[in-house]
Amino acid sequence: MSNTTAALEAAVAVVIENLPKDGQAQTNRQRVYGERAFAQVLKLLAPRIRHFIRQYGLAAHWDDAEQCCAIGVHRAIQAYDPERAQFTTFVNWQLRGELQSLRFRVMTDQRPSAKKVEATTVSLHAISVGAEGEANTLDSMIEDEFALERTEAAAGEHLAVKTREALLDAYVEHLRGVAMEQMKRRARNARSVQVQDPRLPRYRAGAAIIDPAEIAELEEKLDAQRRMVARRLSDDAADLDVECDPQERERQRQVAKRAAKTIADIAANDPRFGGMFERPRAQPRRRASDTVEPVASVLPDHNAPHNRLSRVIAVIPAPTPDSPEIDRDECDAALTPGTVRSR
Repeated sequence: MSNTTAALEAAVAVVIENLPKDGQAQTNRQRVYGERAFAQVLKLLAPRIRHFIRQYGLAAHWDDAEQCCAIGVHRAIQAYDPERAQFTTFVNWQLRGELQSLRFRVMTDQRPSAKKVEATTVSLHAISVGAEGEANTLDSMIEDEFALERTEAAAGEHLAVKTREALLDAYVEHLRGVAMEQMKRRARNARSVQVQDPRLPRYRAGAAIIDPAEIAELEEKLDAQRRMVARRLSDDAADLDVECDPQERERQRQVAKRAAKTIADIAANDPRFGGMFERPRAQPRRRASDTVEPVASVLPDHNAPHNRLSRVIAVIPAPTPDSPEIDRDECDAALTPGTVRSR
Protein backbone atom coordinates (compact mmCIF):
# COMPACT_ATOMS: atom_id res chain seq x y z
CA MET A 1 0.00 0.00 0.00
CA SER A 2 1.44 3.36 -1.07
CA ASN A 3 1.65 6.41 1.15
CA THR A 4 -1.14 8.15 -0.80
CA THR A 5 -3.45 5.15 -0.43
CA ALA A 6 -2.73 4.92 3.32
CA ALA A 7 -3.36 8.64 3.81
CA LEU A 8 -6.58 8.36 1.82
CA GLU A 9 -7.80 5.44 3.95
CA ALA A 10 -7.07 7.40 7.14
CA ALA A 11 -8.88 10.52 5.92
CA VAL A 12 -11.91 8.47 4.85
CA ALA A 13 -11.97 6.78 8.27
CA VAL A 14 -12.05 10.21 9.94
CA VAL A 15 -14.95 11.32 7.72
CA ILE A 16 -16.93 8.14 8.47
CA GLU A 17 -16.24 8.51 12.20
CA ASN A 18 -17.64 12.03 12.28
CA LEU A 19 -20.78 11.29 10.25
CA PRO A 20 -24.05 11.65 12.22
CA LYS A 21 -25.23 8.37 13.69
CA ASP A 22 -28.77 7.04 13.34
CA GLY A 23 -31.22 9.23 15.23
CA GLN A 24 -28.52 11.59 16.51
CA ALA A 25 -27.69 15.12 15.46
CA GLN A 26 -24.20 16.00 14.30
CA THR A 27 -22.31 18.17 16.74
CA ASN A 28 -20.37 21.23 15.71
CA ARG A 29 -17.08 19.49 16.50
CA GLN A 30 -17.96 16.51 14.32
CA ARG A 31 -19.00 18.80 11.48
CA VAL A 32 -15.69 20.71 11.55
CA TYR A 33 -13.55 17.57 11.72
CA GLY A 34 -15.63 15.91 8.99
CA GLU A 35 -15.28 18.89 6.63
CA ARG A 36 -11.51 19.03 7.16
CA ALA A 37 -11.14 15.30 6.50
CA PHE A 38 -13.34 15.50 3.38
CA ALA A 39 -11.22 18.37 2.04
CA GLN A 40 -8.15 16.19 2.63
CA VAL A 41 -9.78 13.34 0.66
CA LEU A 42 -10.47 15.66 -2.29
CA LYS A 43 -6.89 16.95 -2.15
CA LEU A 44 -5.50 13.39 -2.30
CA LEU A 45 -7.85 12.48 -5.16
CA ALA A 46 -7.19 15.66 -7.17
CA PRO A 47 -4.73 14.03 -9.67
CA ARG A 48 -7.12 11.15 -10.26
CA ILE A 49 -10.05 13.58 -10.76
CA ARG A 50 -8.08 15.66 -13.31
CA HIS A 51 -7.16 12.50 -15.20
CA PHE A 52 -10.77 11.34 -15.44
CA ILE A 53 -12.02 14.78 -16.52
CA ARG A 54 -9.58 14.83 -19.43
CA GLN A 55 -10.33 11.21 -20.26
CA TYR A 56 -14.05 11.90 -20.64
CA GLY A 57 -13.45 15.07 -22.67
CA LEU A 58 -14.98 17.46 -20.17
CA ALA A 59 -12.20 20.03 -20.04
CA ALA A 60 -14.59 22.68 -21.39
CA HIS A 61 -16.88 21.98 -18.43
CA TRP A 62 -14.20 21.77 -15.76
CA ASP A 63 -16.14 23.38 -12.89
CA ASP A 64 -19.20 21.18 -13.43
CA ALA A 65 -16.99 18.10 -13.69
CA GLU A 66 -15.24 18.91 -10.40
CA GLN A 67 -18.59 19.33 -8.64
CA CYS A 68 -19.78 15.99 -10.01
CA CYS A 69 -16.59 14.33 -8.79
CA ALA A 70 -17.08 15.81 -5.31
CA ILE A 71 -20.61 14.37 -5.27
CA GLY A 72 -19.21 11.00 -6.36
CA VAL A 73 -16.61 11.05 -3.57
CA HIS A 74 -19.31 11.88 -1.01
CA ARG A 75 -21.47 8.97 -2.18
CA ALA A 76 -18.47 6.65 -2.16
CA ILE A 77 -17.67 7.55 1.46
CA GLN A 78 -21.25 6.88 2.54
CA ALA A 79 -21.35 3.44 0.88
CA TYR A 80 -17.73 2.42 1.52
CA ASP A 81 -16.98 -0.86 3.32
CA PRO A 82 -13.26 -1.21 4.26
CA GLU A 83 -13.54 -5.01 4.57
CA ARG A 84 -14.54 -5.53 0.94
CA ALA A 85 -12.14 -3.31 -1.01
CA GLN A 86 -9.83 -0.35 -0.80
CA PHE A 87 -11.27 3.14 -1.17
CA THR A 88 -9.16 3.97 -4.23
CA THR A 89 -10.75 1.08 -6.14
CA PHE A 90 -14.26 1.84 -4.91
CA VAL A 91 -14.16 5.57 -5.65
CA ASN A 92 -13.04 5.05 -9.26
CA TRP A 93 -16.43 3.65 -10.28
CA GLN A 94 -18.27 6.47 -8.56
CA LEU A 95 -16.18 9.09 -10.39
CA ARG A 96 -16.63 7.35 -13.74
CA GLY A 97 -20.40 7.12 -13.27
CA GLU A 98 -20.78 10.80 -12.36
CA LEU A 99 -18.59 11.98 -15.23
CA GLN A 100 -20.36 9.72 -17.72
CA SER A 101 -23.71 11.11 -16.60
CA LEU A 102 -22.41 14.67 -16.95
CA ARG A 103 -21.09 13.97 -20.44
CA PHE A 104 -24.48 12.72 -21.59
CA ARG A 105 -26.11 15.86 -20.19
CA VAL A 106 -23.79 18.53 -21.56
CA MET A 107 -22.51 16.84 -24.72
CA THR A 108 -25.64 15.51 -26.34
CA ASP A 109 -24.21 16.19 -29.81
CA GLN A 110 -21.78 13.26 -29.34
CA ARG A 111 -24.58 10.69 -29.54
CA PRO A 112 -25.15 8.87 -32.85
CA SER A 113 -28.65 10.31 -33.17
CA ALA A 114 -27.28 13.84 -32.77
CA LYS A 115 -24.48 13.25 -35.28
CA LYS A 116 -27.01 12.26 -37.94
CA VAL A 117 -28.70 15.67 -37.78
CA GLU A 118 -25.41 17.51 -37.08
CA ALA A 119 -26.70 18.81 -33.72
CA THR A 120 -24.48 21.06 -31.62
CA THR A 121 -24.78 21.62 -27.88
CA VAL A 122 -24.97 25.28 -26.98
CA SER A 123 -24.98 26.59 -23.42
CA LEU A 124 -27.74 29.00 -22.48
CA HIS A 125 -25.20 31.01 -20.49
CA ALA A 126 -22.77 31.39 -23.38
CA ILE A 127 -22.21 35.06 -24.24
CA SER A 128 -23.01 36.11 -27.80
CA VAL A 129 -22.60 39.48 -29.51
CA GLY A 130 -25.72 41.06 -30.96
CA ALA A 131 -26.17 43.08 -34.15
CA GLU A 132 -25.30 46.34 -32.39
CA GLY A 133 -22.28 44.93 -30.57
CA GLU A 134 -24.02 44.28 -27.23
CA ALA A 135 -23.12 41.17 -25.21
CA ASN A 136 -26.11 38.96 -24.40
CA THR A 137 -26.69 35.40 -23.31
CA LEU A 138 -29.19 33.02 -24.85
CA ASP A 139 -30.91 32.78 -21.50
CA SER A 140 -31.60 36.52 -21.52
CA MET A 141 -32.92 36.40 -25.11
CA ILE A 142 -35.65 33.86 -24.34
CA GLU A 143 -38.97 35.67 -24.16
CA ASP A 144 -41.05 35.06 -21.09
CA GLU A 145 -44.71 34.95 -22.08
CA PHE A 146 -46.00 35.62 -18.60
CA ALA A 147 -43.49 38.29 -17.57
CA LEU A 148 -45.90 41.16 -18.23
CA GLU A 149 -48.73 39.53 -16.27
CA ARG A 150 -46.46 38.78 -13.32
CA THR A 151 -45.03 42.30 -13.38
CA GLU A 152 -48.47 43.89 -13.45
CA ALA A 153 -49.71 41.60 -10.69
CA ALA A 154 -46.70 42.37 -8.49
CA ALA A 155 -47.02 46.10 -9.16
CA GLY A 156 -50.74 46.01 -8.39
CA GLU A 157 -50.17 44.10 -5.17
CA HIS A 158 -47.41 46.50 -4.12
CA LEU A 159 -49.63 49.50 -4.87
CA ALA A 160 -52.53 47.95 -2.96
CA VAL A 161 -50.35 47.32 0.11
CA LYS A 162 -48.93 50.84 0.04
CA THR A 163 -52.38 52.37 -0.40
CA ARG A 164 -53.78 50.28 2.44
CA GLU A 165 -50.97 51.36 4.75
CA ALA A 166 -51.47 55.01 3.81
CA LEU A 167 -55.21 54.77 4.41
CA LEU A 168 -54.65 53.11 7.78
CA ASP A 169 -52.23 55.87 8.77
CA ALA A 170 -54.77 58.50 7.75
CA TYR A 171 -57.48 56.65 9.70
CA VAL A 172 -55.33 56.50 12.85
CA GLU A 173 -54.45 60.17 12.47
CA HIS A 174 -58.15 60.97 12.19
CA LEU A 175 -58.92 59.03 15.37
CA ARG A 176 -56.01 60.68 17.16
CA GLY A 177 -57.23 64.14 16.19
CA VAL A 178 -60.78 63.44 17.39
CA ALA A 179 -59.57 61.97 20.70
CA MET A 180 -57.12 64.81 21.34
CA GLU A 181 -59.84 67.38 20.70
CA GLN A 182 -62.12 65.64 23.20
CA MET A 183 -59.38 65.55 25.83
CA LYS A 184 -58.59 69.23 25.29
CA ARG A 185 -62.26 70.13 25.64
CA ARG A 186 -62.52 68.04 28.79
CA ALA A 187 -59.45 69.78 30.23
CA ARG A 188 -60.85 73.23 29.46
CA ASN A 189 -64.18 72.37 31.09
CA ALA A 190 -62.59 71.12 34.31
CA ARG A 191 -64.11 72.49 37.50
CA SER A 192 -62.33 75.01 39.71
CA VAL A 193 -60.10 73.50 42.38
CA GLN A 194 -59.57 74.70 45.94
CA VAL A 195 -56.17 76.28 46.59
CA GLN A 196 -54.46 75.76 49.95
CA ASP A 197 -52.13 78.76 49.64
CA PRO A 198 -53.82 81.73 51.44
CA ARG A 199 -52.01 84.26 49.28
CA LEU A 200 -53.90 83.04 46.20
CA PRO A 201 -57.63 83.06 45.53
CA ARG A 202 -59.42 80.30 47.31
CA TYR A 203 -60.76 78.81 44.10
CA ARG A 204 -59.09 78.93 40.74
CA ALA A 205 -59.62 77.14 37.44
CA GLY A 206 -57.43 74.13 36.80
CA ALA A 207 -54.83 74.35 34.06
CA ALA A 208 -56.02 72.99 30.71
CA ILE A 209 -53.23 70.43 30.52
CA ILE A 210 -53.78 66.92 29.20
CA ASP A 211 -52.47 64.16 31.41
CA PRO A 212 -49.52 62.37 29.71
CA ALA A 213 -50.87 59.07 31.01
CA GLU A 214 -54.05 59.60 29.01
CA ILE A 215 -52.02 60.32 25.88
CA ALA A 216 -49.98 57.14 26.37
CA GLU A 217 -53.15 55.11 26.91
CA LEU A 218 -54.65 56.65 23.76
CA GLU A 219 -51.59 55.70 21.70
CA GLU A 220 -51.81 52.09 22.94
CA LYS A 221 -55.48 51.90 22.01
CA LEU A 222 -54.81 53.38 18.57
CA ASP A 223 -51.98 50.95 17.93
CA ALA A 224 -54.12 47.96 18.96
CA GLN A 225 -57.04 49.16 16.83
CA ARG A 226 -54.80 49.72 13.83
CA ARG A 227 -53.42 46.18 14.04
CA MET A 228 -56.91 44.75 14.36
CA VAL A 229 -58.29 46.71 11.40
CA ALA A 230 -55.24 45.91 9.29
CA ARG A 231 -55.65 42.22 10.03
CA ARG A 232 -59.35 42.34 9.18
CA LEU A 233 -58.62 44.09 5.90
CA SER A 234 -55.83 41.70 4.94
CA ASP A 235 -55.90 38.01 4.01
CA ASP A 236 -55.60 36.95 7.68
CA ALA A 237 -59.29 37.59 8.39
CA ALA A 238 -60.14 33.90 7.99
CA ASP A 239 -57.55 32.88 10.58
CA LEU A 240 -58.85 35.63 12.87
CA ASP A 241 -62.38 34.23 12.69
CA VAL A 242 -61.11 30.82 13.72
CA GLU A 243 -59.02 32.09 16.65
CA CYS A 244 -61.49 34.46 18.33
CA ASP A 245 -64.59 33.53 20.27
CA PRO A 246 -67.98 34.56 18.79
CA GLN A 247 -68.42 37.70 20.92
CA GLU A 248 -64.91 38.97 20.30
CA ARG A 249 -65.22 38.14 16.62
CA GLU A 250 -68.46 40.12 16.34
CA ARG A 251 -66.95 43.08 18.22
CA GLN A 252 -63.95 43.17 15.92
CA ARG A 253 -66.21 42.86 12.89
CA GLN A 254 -68.25 45.87 13.99
CA VAL A 255 -65.09 47.89 14.68
CA ALA A 256 -63.68 46.98 11.27
CA LYS A 257 -67.00 47.85 9.63
CA ARG A 258 -67.03 51.33 11.16
CA ALA A 259 -63.35 51.75 10.32
CA ALA A 260 -63.99 50.77 6.69
CA LYS A 261 -66.70 53.40 6.42
CA THR A 262 -64.42 56.08 7.86
CA ILE A 263 -61.57 54.99 5.58
CA ALA A 264 -63.88 55.23 2.56
CA ASP A 265 -64.82 58.80 3.54
CA ILE A 266 -61.14 59.69 3.96
CA ALA A 267 -60.28 58.20 0.57
CA ALA A 268 -63.14 60.09 -1.09
CA ASN A 269 -62.25 63.47 0.43
CA ASP A 270 -58.48 63.37 0.87
CA PRO A 271 -56.68 64.79 -2.20
CA ARG A 272 -53.90 62.22 -1.76
CA PHE A 273 -56.32 59.49 -2.80
CA GLY A 274 -58.16 61.54 -5.41
CA GLY A 275 -57.49 59.08 -8.21
CA MET A 276 -59.21 56.20 -6.42
CA PHE A 277 -62.74 57.52 -6.78
CA GLU A 278 -64.54 59.16 -9.67
CA ARG A 279 -66.00 62.39 -8.34
CA PRO A 280 -68.10 64.78 -10.43
CA ARG A 281 -66.47 68.03 -11.36
CA ALA A 282 -67.47 70.99 -9.25
CA GLN A 283 -69.54 73.44 -11.27
CA PRO A 284 -68.85 77.16 -10.71
CA ARG A 285 -71.57 78.97 -8.82
CA ARG A 286 -73.29 81.72 -10.81
CA ARG A 287 -75.15 84.70 -9.51
CA ALA A 288 -78.26 86.15 -11.06
CA SER A 289 -76.31 89.23 -12.12
CA ASP A 290 -73.72 87.19 -13.97
CA THR A 291 -74.04 87.49 -17.72
CA VAL A 292 -73.23 84.69 -20.06
CA GLU A 293 -70.99 85.83 -22.85
CA PRO A 294 -72.09 84.69 -26.28
CA VAL A 295 -70.02 82.04 -27.93
CA ALA A 296 -68.23 83.35 -30.99
CA SER A 297 -68.79 81.42 -34.18
CA VAL A 298 -67.41 81.65 -37.69
CA LEU A 299 -70.85 80.93 -39.22
CA PRO A 300 -73.42 83.73 -39.75
CA ASP A 301 -76.38 83.97 -37.42
CA HIS A 302 -79.33 82.41 -39.17
CA ASN A 303 -81.72 84.22 -36.81
CA ALA A 304 -80.59 87.66 -37.94
CA PRO A 305 -83.34 89.70 -39.67
CA HIS A 306 -81.39 90.04 -42.89
CA ASN A 307 -80.92 86.28 -43.09
CA ARG A 308 -84.60 85.39 -42.76
CA LEU A 309 -86.63 84.39 -45.82
CA SER A 310 -89.22 87.09 -46.64
CA ARG A 311 -92.63 86.20 -48.06
CA VAL A 312 -94.75 88.59 -50.13
CA ILE A 313 -98.47 87.93 -50.59
CA ALA A 314 -99.95 89.59 -53.69
CA VAL A 315 -103.71 90.06 -53.95
CA ILE A 316 -105.05 90.93 -57.40
CA PRO A 317 -108.35 92.81 -57.23
CA ALA A 318 -111.30 91.96 -59.44
CA PRO A 319 -111.40 93.83 -62.77
CA THR A 320 -113.71 96.81 -63.18
CA PRO A 321 -115.17 98.33 -66.30
CA ASP A 322 -112.76 101.27 -66.12
CA SER A 323 -109.64 99.08 -65.55
CA PRO A 324 -107.58 97.88 -68.51
CA GLU A 325 -108.01 94.46 -69.88
CA ILE A 326 -106.09 91.59 -68.17
CA ASP A 327 -105.55 88.03 -68.89
CA ARG A 328 -108.55 85.91 -68.04
CA ASP A 329 -106.45 83.04 -66.62
CA GLU A 330 -104.49 85.41 -64.43
CA CYS A 331 -107.62 86.95 -63.11
CA ASP A 332 -109.17 83.60 -62.31
CA ALA A 333 -106.04 82.58 -60.46
CA ALA A 334 -106.06 85.81 -58.48
CA LEU A 335 -109.65 85.36 -57.46
CA THR A 336 -109.02 81.81 -56.27
CA PRO A 337 -109.08 81.74 -52.41
CA GLY A 338 -105.77 80.90 -50.70
CA THR A 339 -103.60 81.79 -53.65
CA VAL A 340 -100.20 83.10 -52.57
CA ARG A 341 -97.41 84.38 -54.71
CA SER A 342 -93.91 84.55 -53.36
CA ARG A 343 -91.19 86.80 -54.61
